[in-house]
Amino acid sequence: MAKSKFSKNVNNYKKSYAQASRSNVEDVIHIKDAFPKLPTKTVIEINDIVNNKAGLKKPKINMTTKGSLRKQIIIPMNTYNSKIIGNFTNTHIANINRCLKEAKSATIADFIQVENNGIIITTNKALFASDMSIIEKYLKETDNINSNHIDSPCLPKSKSCLKISGLPYILEKTNLPITSDLIKEVTKETHIFNDVILASKSCIIKASSKSDMAVV
Repeated sequence: MAKSKFSKNVNNYKKSYAQASRSNVEDVIHIKDAFPKLPTKTVIEINDIVNNKAGLKKPKINMTTKGSLRKQIIIPMNTYNSKIIGNFTNTHIANINRCLKEAKSATIADFIQVENNGIIITTNKALFASDMSIIEKYLKETDNINSNHIDSPCLPKSKSCLKISGLPYILEKTNLPITSDLIKEVTKETHIFNDVILASKSCIIKASSKSDMAVV
């Protein structure tokens, strides 16, 4: 009966049951026939509860990387050297690009940012070790620069913020709240966190005072 009714009135049901899958459309029709005044969203929610689909949501992981920093090179140096370079940044950019071009490198320096403890050179692509050596050699051979106070260049490390939601605040086996040590152990065993170092201890809070779910 349900199949016959659905096939005859497919145009009427097409919009109402757009969110229902083919496997459970018959169950949705039965509920809709029994409670014709219920909104379609409520009917689908009831069907999910009957089929034990509610509560099976996987924990959500949101990761946000703060900027793409691999296109930069950090060159630590004293304040005197950084000021000398900062006074003629355009000239140094042109000379660095000339040296890179002579070495047949596709890397191009865009601009120089002067900091208290060194300079940061932004490039058009991620640098190779050979590019870093060329830039370091040029700076150390620049006039009025004290090469003894220029350290080896390095690439900045990217930092990410991780948020995990949908975890039970109280563990069933121990009947105790979830701990940061447990989170640390789980991340060690998860392949997506290979070669990832935790910068700080994880913070665990309840989603709300009345909720039994946790946010890490």
